[in-house]
Amino acid sequence: MKLIVLFALFITVGCIVTAGCIAQTNIENVSVVAPTFVPFSTYATANSTMDLEGTLIVSINGYPKNLAVIIDNTTVGTVKPTSPLFLKVPEGNHTVMVCVGWTCEYENVTTRFGKQVTVDFGERLRRDVEFPNPTARILEYYKNGNGVSVNVEFINPDTVDHTISIDISVGYSYIDDKSHVKLGDSARAKTSLFIKAGQKETHKVDLDFISSGSSVSFGSPLIEELKIK
Repeated sequence: MKLIVLFALFITVGCIVTAGCIAQTNIENVSVVAPTFVPFSTYATANSTMDLEGTLIVSINGYPKNLAVIIDNTTVGTVKPTSPLFLKVPEGNHTVMVCVGWTCEYENVTTRFGKQVTVDFGERLRRDVEFPNPTARILEYYKNGNGVSVNVEFINPDTVDHTISIDISVGYSYIDDKSHVKLGDSARAKTSLFIKAGQKETHKVDLDFISSGSSVSFGSPLIEELKIK
């Protein structure tokens, strides 16, 4: 009886040990795969309209100067008097601007994909900046003693100071007191003025008649030469 019990106990212990070995072997052969995290792209959401562009056409309708076109404080090209500037601009709200010296004209626009927006600054530029470059012009003139006085406007639309020099003349005729013959001559003068940036100033120029006589008549004074320094 004791032999039978011992034999049964031996078999039981052997099975337990054997089962443990088998379990350990199965654990070592299991292949464990770690989970992998794949991030999703936010580009399509954050930039869904950045690649969409609308057409913007900027013109100055004959204004006599090439001007830089500025969009949202960035220079994007040059518009010419007879050639509009065609641009592809991202969708959204933008500020379009052109400047002559210190004077700038601007307009707020909204661009949309497949749509065309046109901005023409010509009329505003001619109204606000009649002369795009430094110059001088005759405002008025009148007889003054034995000659002509001319009021000349010196204009500097630039962003820097300039000295503007002019040669001005006027033709006149008279009847000579001795010969009683009608003769002709011209009076001339030179003058210059220092004009600060973005300013204009009126200056009187006197043209004296060298010859004299009766029945004096004169034509319109002319600026013959203009120099800018």
